[in-house]
Amino acid sequence: MSFLLGSGAGFSGDRTDAAVAVVAELIKRQQPSALVFETLGERTLAAAHRAMRDDPESGFEPLLDELLAPVLRDCLDHDIKILGNFGAANPSGACQVIAGLATQLGRTDVCIAQVHGDDIRQQLHSLDLQRWEAERLELPGDDSLISANVYLGAKALAEALAMQADVVVTGRVADPALFLAPLMHHFDWRWDDWDRLACGMMAGHLAECGAQVSGGYFADPGFKDVPGLATVGYPIIEVEQDGSLIISKPANTGGCVTEQTVKEQLLYEVHDPANYLTPDVTVDLSHAEVRQLSPNRVAVTGIRGKPAPERLKTTVCYEGGWQGEAEISYAGPNALARAQLAAQVLRERLVFRAPAELRTRLDIIGLASVFDSDSGELQRSASASASGDYRLRLAAEHSERRWVARATQELLALYCAGPAGGGGVRRQFQRRVFTASYLVKRSDIHPHASLFESSPLGERRSERYAAS
Repeated sequence: MSFLLGSGAGFSGDRTDAAVAVVAELIKRQQPSALVFETLGERTLAAAHRAMRDDPESGFEPLLDELLAPVLRDCLDHDIKILGNFGAANPSGACQVIAGLATQLGRTDVCIAQVHGDDIRQQLHSLDLQRWEAERLELPGDDSLISANVYLGAKALAEALAMQADVVVTGRVADPALFLAPLMHHFDWRWDDWDRLACGMMAGHLAECGAQVSGGYFADPGFKDVPGLATVGYPIIEVEQDGSLIISKPANTGGCVTEQTVKEQLLYEVHDPANYLTPDVTVDLSHAEVRQLSPNRVAVTGIRGKPAPERLKTTVCYEGGWQGEAEISYAGPNALARAQLAAQVLRERLVFRAPAELRTRLDIIGLASVFDSDSGELQRSASASASGDYRLRLAAEHSERRWVARATQELLALYCAGPAGGGGVRRQFQRRVFTASYLVKRSDIHPHASLFESSPLGERRSERYAAS
């Protein structure tokens, strides 16, 4: 019997009702299964650390209760294991929220586990680091350091499942490792069975971005049509003991699972298809084959594995000053000339109202923006209707908040001191995050799992596990 991996979310801010249809389908199929929430990006984690610095009771996925509340009871009732990196900077805080949700459901028997070992801020300066790709080797000072987290593999998560955890909470782990762990636990694959590990890791890779494999981020009307994006079904991956995979989605949901959607996701963010590096295995996709079995069912075969790399990726996030944006609209007769005049006025004002090192960029949305450079070369040569609908956008960056605020305020002042007919000003500014990636020795990192202490049943199971 195959094991089913359901995706409940593909990033922080994803649809909070997506897991409902997935769980209903998992229950309907009556097979061993797990539901996985992937909600963590590099800057998401940095934002979580900042939030925890301001409020020690925060620092986990802000939408955690909205994601879990609709499905927690059904998952517990039907033994569907839940795994998620929604712990972010504060897995213990996330565990507490989940315990509270379970209590509200009258389920005081829930067993929650958390994974430790990804946060290496305390030992960062004593580790043997290798620079990864072309990024800087020197580390940020303690005053600017926000976070330093290793991409852990699946072992500690599988350990948590071996403790009979109903819910496994992690911080930074490799996204597909969230999906590999329940397969390792269920099938009892060996940790050096590289081909099966590679299949399990790619099952996770296919599902880790939620709807991307079932039609999300794929639609291009007239070229790649996708039905029902408003109700797109999130993926369910069927995995067999031998590692073979079938990608599907819940019945009666929108979207589509086709050879094309699967191929796009299979290669998504894969730097070298013959040597895709993950913490648990190096994946070789050079012989992979993708085949449509029936509507919304696609098989992937031919995935191979090689030994895992000796070093693990680590992302360090540190303070990067301030950035801000502000926008104003011009529409109607001669709108383009008025937007261009507003941009020129802003350039002249910032010469004497802001320091020379303030970095700015001006776009006229509707004329040229996404494909333009910071210097605006495309904007100067582009043509458009003189009478249309244009929006002037300013982006500014500086190490000090006050100069970014000053720049956006100058755009706001265009209301009464700029060209005629400007309106709809929006402005915001925020702290900027820089990231740098390094490689650390696997032997220097010590991931492990524990059961959440405030769970009464967790305490009892923890004692049994320790004694076994």
